[in-house]
Amino acid sequence: MATEAAKRIRIEQTGSPMRRRHDQRETLIGLGLNRIGRVAELEDTPSTRGMIDKVRHLIRVIGEQ
Repeated sequence: MATEAAKRIRIEQTGSPMRRRHDQRETLIGLGLNRIGRVAELEDTPSTRGMIDKVRHLIRVIGEQ
């Protein structure tokens, strides 16, 4: 039985968390981002999508696989 590959999503940080709420900074760290221009590749899960939605003004979705 073949296993289906987990979907992945690539995101890039485009904005600074300075002068933002502390929980937004913590969300960026949870996504593996902490510097403008940094790219992270994560599993596409509902919890990841929720985190992306929370800081959508600070990141850019590069691609979905």
